[in-house]
Parts: sequence; structure tokens; C-alpha cells
Amino acid sequence: MTDPVAVVVGAGDATGGAVARRFARGGYVTCPVRRKRENLDGLVARIEAEGGTVHPFGVDARNEDAVVAMFDEIEADIGPVEVAVFNIGANSPGGILEETARRYFKMWELSCFAGFLTGREAARRMIPRERGTIVFTGATASLRGRARFAGFAGAKHALRALAQSMARELAPKNIHVAHVIVDGAIDTEFIRSNFPDRYALKEEDGIVNPDHIAEIYWQLHVQPRDAWTFEMDLRPWMEPW
Repeated sequence: MTDPVAVVVGAGDATGGAVARRFARGGYVTCPVRRKRENLDGLVARIEAEGGTVHPFGVDARNEDAVVAMFDEIEADIGPVEVAVFNIGANSPGGILEETARRYFKMWELSCFAGFLTGREAARRMIPRERGTIVFTGATASLRGRARFAGFAGAKHALRALAQSMARELAPKNIHVAHVIVDGAIDTEFIRSNFPDRYALKEEDGIVNPDHIAEIYWQLHVQPRDAWTFEMDLRPWMEPW
């Protein structure tokens, strides 16, 4: 028997890395993905130290040929993809008059188009086996656009629509598609360094713990199919709706 595989695209130092570690603890061979393979060294070492099995990939998730080749390699050499998590974001605020076409397009490429490629390739492998889970990470911008966030909100709205369509198409094929909206600051080095007042709320559970997000992703995967969740929103108790 071949151990099942969890692919985590956008396995950064916070949410994505925590998701990869959680599935490794659950017995999955984990394939974390970032654009630069060397940026995964710390995560790989941690998963291995915790007793997990990990195969890292350095792939630009906007590159169709590279994404297809990655899934082909995983299926041929590592194992069947049972879980695919898309966790790339591109939050870069800018006023609409100053926004450039290049930046706007790049945000869409990173936050939506790469999600389409990931979701499509995962579905192609899951459909013949009639099982699997695909989870997309959303944000507050998935539901509403704030001033100076037209690019990010447009991309996240599009990703949510992609997830909705995939969920309706793939559920009858026994593939669970979910979209998770994280509405709040996450415990990261970026928040600690740039927003110290917000980071100080950590002691009051005022920012989101990446390990707790990862646990929700695991719970989505193991849900019985008579009670599948499509969308969840996660926020600290003190975060305004």
C-alpha cells in the first residue's frame, strides 16, 4: 500500500507550513510547495523531526507546465494525491488611480489563476479514484472589497467563485471542495514586526494561531460526506464581523 499524499501549495512559514505539518502528523506524505525550494528547508526539517515524511517542491504555481509536471511526478513517484491545499495570497494594497495593470494582473495570477491550476490538476487525479479533498484559503477580501484593495479583493472573489463551481461539480464524484475565510491577523513574523500593537493581542487570543487553522483544514478533510462543509470563516473572538 502507498501512503496518501497531501499537497500544500503556498507552504509558507505560517498557515501553509502548519497545514503541511498537521497532515504529516495524520500519516500523510506531505508535499509542500513554494516558488523557491530552499525556502522550505526549515519546514522540511521540522516535519522530519516530528516523524513525518515530506517531499518538498520548488514550483511557480502560475506556470501551467510546471504544475502539471509536479502532479505527474508526485503520482508516479510518491503516491496518490488525496488532499490538495491552495494557500497562496497576494495582498498588496494600492489606490485605484495608482494601481498598475502589471500589479493587478500579478495579484490575480497568484491568488486565483494558480488556484485554478492547482485545483484542476488535483481534480484530474482524484476523479478516477472518486475520492479526495481540495481546500482553498480565502480572506476577508473574498467577501468584500475595502478601499485600496481592488486587486486583492478581485482575485480573492474570483478564487471563491472557482471554489464554489468546483464544489458543485465535484461533490457528486465524492470529492470535497472547501473554501476557508481567515478574517483576522495571523501569528506571523510579518505581523509581529510591522503591527506590534496587533501582535500584542496574541496573549488575549486576539490573533489567529496557524496551528488552529491547520486543525480546521484537517477536520474538513475527515468530515463525513453526509455533512460536508463548503465554507468556513475563522476569526478571533474580538475581531469585528
